[in-house]
Amino acid sequence: MNSRQLKINEIFYSIQGESTHAGRPCAFVRLMACPLRCTYCDTEYAFYEGKTKSFDEIFEVLKSYPTKLVEVTGGEPLAQPNAIPFMEELLARGYEVLIETSGALPIQSIPAAVKVIMDLKTPGSGEVARNHWDNMAYLKPGLDEVKFVICNREDFNFAVEKSAQYKLFDKVTVLASPSHKDLKPMDLAEWVLESGLPFRMQLQLHKYVWSQDTRGV
Repeated sequence: MNSRQLKINEIFYSIQGESTHAGRPCAFVRLMACPLRCTYCDTEYAFYEGKTKSFDEIFEVLKSYPTKLVEVTGGEPLAQPNAIPFMEELLARGYEVLIETSGALPIQSIPAAVKVIMDLKTPGSGEVARNHWDNMAYLKPGLDEVKFVICNREDFNFAVEKSAQYKLFDKVTVLASPSHKDLKPMDLAEWVLESGLPFRMQLQLHKYVWSQDTRGV
């Protein structure tokens, strides 16, 4: 595979379902493969399904969508080194760029103008040991976001602890999202309120607009 190719699972146009950008029309470039196996993963099909596409082929699809907001996602997009030059080219072409990454791989090479949404792994994910904590030093204040997917009270306590340890509330937006299959949104809402901390609770909007198993949304 040359330097201007990526293994792509799917490219689609939808409503952004998460983060502070929720509700915005967005083009998604989902890269294939992921080194993690989170218990709540809702895109297991991206582990194995996909094909190699050139940057030019990807841009040909993107220019057919009426949006300049693009999210690079996965799988784990940083598992493919060519994701970095691809994001650089997205920016050069005038796109507003988001990346959703697990935080298990170093983020310091991500272009400065890209908005990072880092999904730090909680104990309930089964992958908490994979968190690359050095990444906390590379979060861009006022631009990047950290997300905790919460499966249970232990996960919420973990989010509180790590947010305090790394002073996340002073730097970035901290998202708390209930695991769709594990936790009632009302329970998480009560914990957020009880904590008195400035978490931004979110739901996966696309799972309520469409069904939770619908692809390409």
